[in-house]
Amino acid sequence: PNAKGLERARAVGMREIAVFMSASETHNRKNVNKSIDDTLAAFEETIGPARESGMSVRGYVSTVWGCPYEGEVDPARAVDIAKKLLEMGCYQVSLGDTIGVGTPRQTERILQLVLGEIPRERVAMHMHDTRGTALANVLVGLEMGVRDFDASVGGLGGCPYAPGAAGNLATEDLVYMLHGMGVATGVDLERLVEAGRVAESVVGRPLPGKVHQAGVRSLRA
Repeated sequence: PNAKGLERARAVGMREIAVFMSASETHNRKNVNKSIDDTLAAFEETIGPARESGMSVRGYVSTVWGCPYEGEVDPARAVDIAKKLLEMGCYQVSLGDTIGVGTPRQTERILQLVLGEIPRERVAMHMHDTRGTALANVLVGLEMGVRDFDASVGGLGGCPYAPGAAGNLATEDLVYMLHGMGVATGVDLERLVEAGRVAESVVGRPLPGKVHQAGVRSLRA
C-alpha cells in the first residue's frame, strides 16, 4: 500500500507486487485508512518505482459488486479506478466481490461495462464465496472472455473490514470445474487437494472448499 511496503518487498527479492484499493469510499478508508484519491496518490510512490526496478505490478479493486457499509456500488467507479491503475503501470487489474454478494446477471452487467473500456487480458476476477455464487460468477466471466481468476487453497481468506465475508473461491473448486469443462489449467488436482489438507492442518480449522471436503479419488469409482 505504500513506499515502505515496496522497500520490504525489494529487500526479500520479490519480483511482483500488488496494490489494492476499493471502489467504495467507506471500505477504502477502513481498509487502508485513506480516501480513494489519497490512495491513488500514494501509489505514485509504489507503482512507478517498482516498475523501474524491474518488478511487475498488479492492481486490485475491492467491493465492486457491493460494499458492507454503502451497499450497492456504481460499477462505473470501479472502471474509472481500474483505468487509472492501468495508466499508472499495473499490467492487470483484478476486480473483487469482497463480500460475496454477486450474482450471474449482475456479473454480466459489470463485465459488459468493464470490458467495453478495458481489454479482456487486463481484467481478472477475485470472487468470494460467501453466498455460494463464486463459481457461477466465474463461469459468466469465462464465457465473456476473462481468463484470470483469483482463488485460494481450500477457500482460505476473508476481510476483517467486510463483516461476515467468507473466504475466496476455493482453488480446488475452480480447477475441478474447469477440468470438467475441458479447460486445461496445468494444475494437478489431486496434489492441490493434498495441499489443502496441509493448509487445513496449519490453520487448525476446517476449510470450506467443496472439493477440499469431498476429495477427487472417489469420482473415478
